[in-house]
Amino acid sequence: MSAGILDGFQTIIPTAAAVLSEKRQILRLTQQEVADRAKITLRQYQRLESGERNILTSSFGLACRVIEALDMDVSKFYHGDYYLEEEVKTMRGKGIASRKKSSI
Repeated sequence: MSAGILDGFQTIIPTAAAVLSEKRQILRLTQQEVADRAKITLRQYQRLESGERNILTSSFGLACRVIEALDMDVSKFYHGDYYLEEEVKTMRGKGIASRKKSSI
């Protein structure tokens, strides 16, 4: 993760890999389940989630399949406007603990 400065406060900007991992955990999916949904191998997904391979520089088709497998909007993801806090609000009623706001 990288840090930035915003109005004198240091902010943490999560990597795309961190967003993938957090979203998968919110959905309570295994890495294998995401890989199956995206029609890729487990190892391919593990590389994306670990940051070994950057989803933003992988093929657009592969990236779209992974992002959609995690029930995320491709456009929001690519524009860095994806906030997991929105997802947490909708998941609270399902008994999933809340998390900090994250975006890429």
